[in-house]
Amino acid sequence: MTEDPTAPGPDLGVGPRPEPWPDDPRLDPELLRHGDTRNVIDGYRYWRLEAIVADLDRTRVPLHVAIQNWEHDFNIGSIVRTANAFNVAAVHIVGRRRWNRRGAMVTDRYLHVHHHPTEQDLFDWLAEHDVVPVGVDNLEGSVPLEAALLPERCCLVFGSEGPGLTESMVAGCSQLVSITQYGSTRSFNAGAAAAVAMYHWSLQHRGEGG
Repeated sequence: MTEDPTAPGPDLGVGPRPEPWPDDPRLDPELLRHGDTRNVIDGYRYWRLEAIVADLDRTRVPLHVAIQNWEHDFNIGSIVRTANAFNVAAVHIVGRRRWNRRGAMVTDRYLHVHHHPTEQDLFDWLAEHDVVPVGVDNLEGSVPLEAALLPERCCLVFGSEGPGLTESMVAGCSQLVSITQYGSTRSFNAGAAAAVAMYHWSLQHRGEGG
């Protein structure tokens, strides 16, 4: 599938590429002809969507991210966008199939996104693929993230903004971690919490150099 080259991006991107065009099957003639305003790094300018996904697949990490979708939470899009930035193996939407894509800025097209109607469906999928579910929430009994050793093959699980993780989701997670806070607010924004947790996993399993 080719993205609409005329769709507005977060910046101006690049304009049409002067001919003659490189003989490269990864390049999209429509993007070469009209310009590329997509939210992609410079190295992927003019590339076909399928070519970008194939290239990302070569370096995806064994980290998964799951989000409970009960309230059409606007944070889901932000979490998906961050998951794309960390090039995770997959994103899992649990609950309602339709989710708020606005904050994702079409980055979900470059990810592998799975839908699970229930928590148990998610746990069954993770068990089949040898991925450990780790809940991220500020709950009693959770371990501070900075003191936790996250499994390399794990799925960071986030609840909806406000309610947090459901009881059944908590019961199915192998461990719970929380982000230490120092101010007066009761909780982190879900999108911000996801970014912190993914970065913490990366420090443990990718190292500071990425």
